[in-house]
Amino acid sequence: MNQPLIISCPIVGAELTRETYPNLPLTPEELAIEAEASVKAGASIIHLHVRDEEGKPSQRVDLFEKTSRLIHERVDCILQYSTGGAVGTPLSERLAPLKLKPEMGTLSMGTLNFGSDVFENTEEIIRGISAGLQEYGCMAELEIFDAGMMDTLHRYAKKGWLPKHFHVDFVLGVPGGLAGDLENLLFLIHKLPPGQSWSVAGVGRFQLPLAIHAIALGGHVRVGLEDNVYYRKGELATGNAQLVSRIANISRACDREVATVKQAREILKIGV
Repeated sequence: MNQPLIISCPIVGAELTRETYPNLPLTPEELAIEAEASVKAGASIIHLHVRDEEGKPSQRVDLFEKTSRLIHERVDCILQYSTGGAVGTPLSERLAPLKLKPEMGTLSMGTLNFGSDVFENTEEIIRGISAGLQEYGCMAELEIFDAGMMDTLHRYAKKGWLPKHFHVDFVLGVPGGLAGDLENLLFLIHKLPPGQSWSVAGVGRFQLPLAIHAIALGGHVRVGLEDNVYYRKGELATGNAQLVSRIANISRACDREVATVKQAREILKIGV
């Protein structure tokens, strides 16, 4: 509780459409505006997916470059590129944007039944993305969707297949992965290496309760439209900033400071 709370915001994701959420930001310009509002509300990390001209998920380098530039013209923040892409994206495309050298990039630690789809992360894919993150000097965020992925983390770390310095994000509530129960979160926390930084991303109805638990337990939080489009049951959020602002206010009410971008870099030892 003494450490400032890092809030990460996934502003668009790869699965949402405007049929589900009419105000979904899609263009580089819209994503930049959304990122600025989220940072001003309390986020220090922007978890970034991009969309092409038709609004479909893309790993095109030019779109990541333009969106990143527009975001940094508006606000200072830690950009964390998704290497997951959309379900079925080949490894070469998942890796491509890392050549832009973002401060952070994701690394999913296993294959998962993702709703009715399969999110594939074989040993080859995990090692390939890990090598790419290290080549371009990006801090890795290891994404854990299920219990067995923690065992994979420890096994791969022992073999030297992971970056030595990383952050862990528990993504709970995906159909096919661990549910967003407090018991599951506590189980995963107890599996962490000593002193390891961690955050939790609750999907759907799990977003708010898991964020509150993370605040109390000294972890960090991911909150935004990629994971949940509702502010409360039956009421769509007005945008990412509304979801971020609520968590920032709750944290401050618990006497836990919300991290600035500078503090987030220091806590995560980015650039060290």
